[in-house]
Amino acid sequence: MRFLIVLVALAAAAAVVVLLVYAFADRSSSGRAALERGARWETHTESSGGVTTVVVRQVSRGDAGDLVAEIGRQTVASIPDGDPEWEERYHAAMAQARSRVAALASEAN
Repeated sequence: MRFLIVLVALAAAAAVVVLLVYAFADRSSSGRAALERGARWETHTESSGGVTTVVVRQVSRGDAGDLVAEIGRQTVASIPDGDPEWEERYHAAMAQARSRVAALASEAN
């Protein structure tokens, strides 16, 4: 009889855990959906480890313009800082990034 009581208690505890997981998963997915509604694509440059990387990223910003979340990211080009054609490659990568931002923004509308 004790075994049956313990088994029922474990089943009830498992059911509660599953319900809590589903409840919190819904909140996080609705929060992500809210972030994506206000998100926009923009160009961005990062420099580290002797490499400059041009990326296009989808970001959500707060009312003051501060970055709230980065939702998506696409790398356009990685350029070694010592490259003799760095400036030309950087300008070409930024032009490609701006073109991609325009294409992604038009797809979203």
